[in-house]
Parts: sequence; C-alpha cells; structure tokens
Amino acid sequence: MDKMDKFLEHALSFDDVLLVPGYSEVLPRDVDISTSIGTSIKLRMPILSAAMDTVTESRMAIAMAREGGLGIIHRNMSVDEQAQEVDRVKRSEHGVIIDPFYLSPDKTVEDALNLMARYHISGVPIVSEGRLVGIITNRDIRFEEDYTKLIADVMTKEGLITASVGTSLEEAKKIMARYKIEKLPLVDDEFHLKGLITLKDIEKTRQYPNASKDDKGRLLAGACVGVGPGTVDRAKALVSAGVDVIVIDSAHGHSKGVLDTVEKIKEAFPDKAIIAGNVATGEGARDLIRRGADCVKVGVGPGSICTTRVIAGAGVPQITAIFNAAVVAKEYGVPVIADGGIKYSGDIAKALAAGADAVMIGGLLAGTDESPGEMEIWQGRSFKVYRGMGSLGAMKQGSADRYFQEPSTKLVPEGIEGRVPYKGPVADTIYQLIGGLRAGMGYCGASSIECLHKNAKFARISSSGLRESHPHDVYVTKEAPNYTPFSD
Repeated sequence: MDKMDKFLEHALSFDDVLLVPGYSEVLPRDVDISTSIGTSIKLRMPILSAAMDTVTESRMAIAMAREGGLGIIHRNMSVDEQAQEVDRVKRSEHGVIIDPFYLSPDKTVEDALNLMARYHISGVPIVSEGRLVGIITNRDIRFEEDYTKLIADVMTKEGLITASVGTSLEEAKKIMARYKIEKLPLVDDEFHLKGLITLKDIEKTRQYPNASKDDKGRLLAGACVGVGPGTVDRAKALVSAGVDVIVIDSAHGHSKGVLDTVEKIKEAFPDKAIIAGNVATGEGARDLIRRGADCVKVGVGPGSICTTRVIAGAGVPQITAIFNAAVVAKEYGVPVIADGGIKYSGDIAKALAAGADAVMIGGLLAGTDESPGEMEIWQGRSFKVYRGMGSLGAMKQGSADRYFQEPSTKLVPEGIEGRVPYKGPVADTIYQLIGGLRAGMGYCGASSIECLHKNAKFARISSSGLRESHPHDVYVTKEAPNYTPFSD
C-alpha cells in the first residue's frame, strides 16, 4: 500500500491557525453576517444552537430565532413532547395568527385558564358554530372565584372589536390604540374567525427586528431526528407541528443508515429543509448531498464533551474537515455547518473563513438561562449541567442510536457529563460572539460571509504562537465577558 494513500494531509484545528489581517475598507459594524442554510432558510446571523438535551428545547429555540439564528430541538424525548416543543416555538410569535386557539361558550372558566397557562397566552376567542361570539381575557376572569362558571357568562361579547382579513399590522396597531385593546380578531363577512393579531406580537416585531421568521411571521424552528425505527413517524409529527428544518443527526453521517434516512425523509417531505451529518470529509459531504441533504453538518469529535476521537480513534481536526467538506459542497451550491469545537468568537470567524456558512454551538450556550440544563452550586459559584449526547446518561435516555448502539445493551459512551459556568441570558452571549465575528471579518476586509470565503487566508502557528495569542505574563484581575483562560 502506498504511504500517500494511507496517510492523508496534515490536518489542522482552530488552535493551529490564525486569520491573516488584510487590507480593509469595511468596519465591523457594517459587515453583513446573514447566511443561508438551505434554499428556503435565511438567517440574519450564522449561529445555530446544538440539538443537545442540555442546550436546546423550545425556550432556547425561541431565543435563538429572535436573535436571528436558529435552535435545533433535541430528540431525547417522546415524539409528542418534541412536537409540542416545536409548536411552542411556532406559536410564540406571529405576524397574524392564522389558526388561533379558541373555545366554545359552553366551556368553563377553568378550561380557559388551563389553555392560557399551557400556551402562555392571555386571551382566547370564543366561537360558536364557526362564528366569533366573544373573547375572554385575563381581565375577564382575574377575580373570578367560581371556575365552573360558563365562559358565556364572563366573556366580552358586547361591542366586540374586530377587523377584516388582510388588515396590516400597522392598521391593526392603530385600531388597538383607538379602542385600548390588546387582541384583534380577524373575521370574514359572515363573522367566521379567520385569524388573530395581538399587540404583544406587534411589539416583539419591533423589539427583535432581526428575528428568523417564516412567511407567516412565525419564528423558525428546527428539530432533530435519528436513524432508528420510527424516524419517519417522528419527522411527520414534527412537520405537522410546523417545523421548518429537520436535522438528521448521527455521529457518523457518512454511513448507509444515515444516507438511507436522508433519502426517506426527503422523499416524504420534499418541501422541508434537510440538514444531515455529521461528516468530516469531502466524500461524506458529496454522498449526503446526492441523497437529498440541503445542508451538510461537519464535525466528528471536536466538541468539548465528545470523546469519539479518543474512544474510537476516529475524526479529522475541524478546520481541515470544514475546508474539505465545503470545497465539495460548493460544487453543488449546498451550504455547510461547522458543528463543534467553538471555544471563542474567533473560532466562529475561522470556521466561516474555512468555508462554513454557519456554526452550531453547544458548550458556549449551555450555561445560559434558556438552556434546559439543571443549575448547580459548586464551590460558591453557579453552574449548569452540560453533557454530550454520547454520554452515558444521554444515551440511556434515547440518543444511543446516534452512535449505532442499542439502548438496551451495555453502552460504550463517546461523551462525558460535566458542568459549565452560569452565563445569564443567551442574548448576552450571542452579542459577544457576533461582536467577535464582526471584528474578525473586519480584520480580513470581508464585508460578507461570501467575501470571507473568498479572501480569507490562514497562517499556521506553533504551540508558542498559541500561547502568545492568549493573555500571558499577567494575572487576570477582572474577567472579560467573552474570554475564559484555556488550559492544555
């Protein structure tokens, strides 16, 4: 066997390279960080939250979409639970609510309270025989003590303010201001309920101008499926709940099971964006694309909680993996997501410069308010639990098939369970990450991610160069919000 066939190129990771500063006519605040992760999915920032059970459920997905990114809801839960998580994201914001919840007048106050509590809403239209007959809000029942009382006896029905189908948000806001209401039902000529506009949704549109939304004004939602039995049924439930992006997730995406699953899901749901992975080579990217993937996810073993490279001995350092996959993916016009290994905002800039169109992040988001991980106090400081989907606990809960193992057998984990410092709201973390990315693009003179792909150059560095890159020869007396000292 030829040595060149056996030993591939010298592979590089984030810490092995730096971006070379170049001539620039662009300021960091002016760069365009929007991206596409499929023909129908446009994002205002190139960051996705990972499909991990200590990172992304509906709360994180909502926060990520509001910031202009995307959250991928993990699958370590039942099909119904995951579909409900997607539904919560899709119902959290609307331009116009096309299919609002409603109740009939013969339901009770308790029914209304339960519906409001379940979906975090403050009012419900009341419909009888298809026609709007009233509306019940918190103000109608705030002081009601008899929960068995019928809605018909407490709802607002006289002088009901409505608008016609097609009313714009600006027109709706003027009507709400004139009549001092917060919910505006939309009806047709026969008073059939056709939609609902809320003041809260209008205010959210102004508060989050960069939010990732579908053509109905709802936040974008992504969700993860595996390759085991029931995958198509799970995907069907997610599509019914309104999911925009389906992520087919496996530790080894360049395998028959994953390729077959991509083909099945794409055939079943041709209009949905399919992200598939993970791969670490150009060949892996090519095969996923040929089977129907709209976007390829790159990364085998780079994550902070992943042990695949030392347990299985397999993987490719992330910069090289991204570059090789992106070169092939660009031949097909398909975007690439760099998944794993992001420790600092500079790593995002490096990943995009290597050819990625977006990055997927777990650890940097795991300590935020919106992550589902449990809070812990250790040595007087607050932490949140963070574990890999290849950890023993996660595999027992349902992710074993990601590593081609049966959950009933004795498991061989490819990840660990740990804790990360509590960081507060995810919006604060995103602000710092995006600020660093903008700075990196400014140093490269790149006005857009596409320009970064074309113009960025890397310098290989030594271990001494890496040490020189970090603060050195000084005691840090005040921590920065975007930097934590690294350790070998």
